[in-house]
Amino acid sequence: MNKSESITELAKALVKFHSVMGKVSKDAKNPFFKNKYASLSNIIEAVTKPLNDNGLSVLQLPCIEGLTTTLLHESGEWISSTSSTPVKDATDPQKLGSAITYARRYALGAVLSLNIDEDDDGQKAATTPQPKAQPKQVAKPKVVIEKDSKEFLAIIKWVIEGKKDKDGNIKHGTIEQAKTLYSISEAVETSIKQKIQSLTEITG
Repeated sequence: MNKSESITELAKALVKFHSVMGKVSKDAKNPFFKNKYASLSNIIEAVTKPLNDNGLSVLQLPCIEGLTTTLLHESGEWISSTSSTPVKDATDPQKLGSAITYARRYALGAVLSLNIDEDDDGQKAATTPQPKAQPKQVAKPKVVIEKDSKEFLAIIKWVIEGKKDKDGNIKHGTIEQAKTLYSISEAVETSIKQKIQSLTEITG
């Protein structure tokens, strides 16, 4: 905090200000936390006359560090404080404006010791929206291979004769590859191996 060499007159005026300053009404509601708070416009409207009646005024200016709030007295005395305005994306005008508004409201309430209640409205400026949870992919159940079924015979043909790839080359499959595509019991696997062996002996 910075201040003028003397703040005697300012302090006296601030005491008088508090003697006539009523409670600031909470005219806004945070939709996320359901709490009420005093909006910036409501605070300014409530304090302007009591400040003017006692020779006081408030000046708020954005700066590199954030926001500088200065309480001035007609005698020339002053006190000043700078607060940061955290915002995740300063290139987003809406988020930047929300951060500055929040900082102004908070700083104004602090320098005048006002009861403006809890205020979480600045959370929008300080946080990054969370990505939506992606639905989990449910694995498609494998087809159960039964002995002498169409798929059963197709696997045998794949192993013995193979299939052409995109380049026209013959690629022979294996039972292990088939098991990654189908649900094959030990008994059916044994039958496939026996069938392949018998056909291989015949063709050989």
